[in-house]
Amino acid sequence: MLGPQNISMEEFRLFQKYVFDNMGITLADHKITLVQGRLSKRLRVLNIPSYREYYKYVINDKSGEEEDEIFDLISTHVTEFFREKGQWDYLNENLEHILEKKRDKRIRIWSAACSTGEEPYSLAIFLHGKMPDWAQWDIKILATDLSKVVIRKAARGVYREDDVGGGQKGIKNVPRHILGSYFELLKTESGERAYRIIEEMKRPMTFRTFNLVYGDFKPFVEKFDIIFCRNMMIYLDPEAQRKLVSNYHRALVPGGFLFVGHSESLTQNKDEFKLIKPSIYQKI
Repeated sequence: MLGPQNISMEEFRLFQKYVFDNMGITLADHKITLVQGRLSKRLRVLNIPSYREYYKYVINDKSGEEEDEIFDLISTHVTEFFREKGQWDYLNENLEHILEKKRDKRIRIWSAACSTGEEPYSLAIFLHGKMPDWAQWDIKILATDLSKVVIRKAARGVYREDDVGGGQKGIKNVPRHILGSYFELLKTESGERAYRIIEEMKRPMTFRTFNLVYGDFKPFVEKFDIIFCRNMMIYLDPEAQRKLVSNYHRALVPGGFLFVGHSESLTQNKDEFKLIKPSIYQKI
């Protein structure tokens, strides 16, 4: 079969509205080429000749499986272990001060938009390395993402050699002592090397799908000490950003921290958060 025709602006508008209505993500008009490139994969797999026909296929799919495919294709899964060094430096310098306030020895962290799991596992590894009495603490890390595909990968905790920097490209953000202490070397069926997070780092984790724009925040009765939501709000319109940050404010303990991407700011929520350092905010 030949590849699908170029997507028309009329067809793009259908998916633009579908993505906004179901994911809360705003696709600007200049994203038309990106949308065509990503959706064309499904048209080929399903042997569907046009984007309009594919749209009909999606809205008529009562199983929800094709919706999951679109969520995964449209979402941008760019992440790394120990991404944004400045934020980890801040936690390294201030963790002791944060922990001394936790007399109940209970820590709750939310990695929102966690993608394939590098961020929540980085948090677990960081805490384990910094807390000699790790085993005496009640630590739970909630990791959520819109895409079921990436949540399944995150829960498995298996990463290609290049994902952790173990190959010829260097170590990236994973030092060798961390690679040796917190990962198990695997051989894949293809003979390639891969690394699996050790079970102890999986124990604090809960992986769930959650829609940050349309999801119900009321079940989050237990407040979080720290929330990571990095490089996700850039895909939302200003009103959706404001509402999401307000939901985070309600979900945090007094004085809790919100870590965002370096290109993001909370200018609309100045009465709820104070800026500590670029991309690091504290609940007022």
